[in-house]
Amino acid sequence: MPAIVLIGAQWGDEGKGKATDLLGSRVDYVVKFNGGNNAGHTVVVGDQKYALHLLPSGILTEGVVPVIANGVVVDIEVLFHELEALTSRGLDVSRLLVSANAHVITQYHRTLDKVTERFLGKRQIGTTGRGIGPAYADKINRVGIRIQDIFDENILRQKVEGALDIKNHILVKIYNRRAIAVDEVVEDLLSYADRLRPMVADTGLELNRALDAGKTVLFEGGQATMLDVDHGTYPFVTSSNATSGGAATGSGVAPNRFDRVIAVVKAYTTRVGSGPFPTELFDESGEFLRANGFEFGTTTGRPRRCGWYDAPVARYAARINGVTDFVLTKLDVLTGLATIPVCVAYDVDGVRVDEVPVSQSDYHHAVPIYEEFPGWTEDITGVRAFEDLPANAQAYVLALEKMSGSRISAIGVGPDREAIVVRHDLLT
Repeated sequence: MPAIVLIGAQWGDEGKGKATDLLGSRVDYVVKFNGGNNAGHTVVVGDQKYALHLLPSGILTEGVVPVIANGVVVDIEVLFHELEALTSRGLDVSRLLVSANAHVITQYHRTLDKVTERFLGKRQIGTTGRGIGPAYADKINRVGIRIQDIFDENILRQKVEGALDIKNHILVKIYNRRAIAVDEVVEDLLSYADRLRPMVADTGLELNRALDAGKTVLFEGGQATMLDVDHGTYPFVTSSNATSGGAATGSGVAPNRFDRVIAVVKAYTTRVGSGPFPTELFDESGEFLRANGFEFGTTTGRPRRCGWYDAPVARYAARINGVTDFVLTKLDVLTGLATIPVCVAYDVDGVRVDEVPVSQSDYHHAVPIYEEFPGWTEDITGVRAFEDLPANAQAYVLALEKMSGSRISAIGVGPDREAIVVRHDLLT
């Protein structure tokens, strides 16, 4: 049985939760392997809408074991807030497993994230202020706190003291903020120990044993390819590896065990936060996409920047991730447009460039070269077979498939759980 990696092909918010939900009944484990509560999935089940930030979207599917793996940074307060919210709506969350090696977001990470971003002024990265970057920085600097540390008060206190020794100097002397007391942080984290203990496990061992037993495991990436700390539009990126390679390091499952890589790509493009975005629209077309697609962040509520489909970005994602299948979402949002432009290449200082430029300066100055496709006016939200889509919608999908470097196996045609057209089985 397969190990499947599911990632975003653009700048996030592509609808990965919908793709995960599509596979849900055929999957035994869903694993979050990177990021924290700085991104969100919105999943619609019947007339119920669920906004998830830290939890894997597989937690909504009965019988699936949701896993927060070692590559994630965990805000424990947010974790329990989400669990309690789902429990209050009658959902069973007892199957959740959390890696003992996952790192913890503390209050000083959140504080540093917010004050640093304000201090940068016009040079802001556009973080969510959730403490994700500072927590990952501590991880790399080897002064981080892991989930397992919460169960040993002596170790926990030593690590918090070591971290705050420098951070309090920064807060007080640079940012003119109050120092954070060691006891305050330690007591807060210890207060979660008893509730946390039953769900903590060696998740890498658990996942490898599951694969050995023939179980199907889905590895669900947070954020997306163009936000990957190595392969994205650096420095306007997240602090983790959101590409398929991050699934191995972030979970403890070897890369040769992965069978398929599914990339979710929106029928247009959006991004939240700062950074280059060649196809961004500042006119009524951008407002049309934002309004019709309800393009506001699940986690932050921020209006998303909107633009046309960018084929070089999709090709880049296919290459970087080894994409076997694309899931194209929100095709229905384009209904009503007379023509639909697609970016097929860039003009960089008068030179046509067919791939994403490696130079940040070139990408910042890249001007999209568009090819236009005829639109459609028919309502497609009830369509469930590709041949039942309007001819122009079919032609648009086939054109994107040809440009994007891998087959488009499923197409989202509406926000509802069942509003999807399947062209190819994602597991074969």
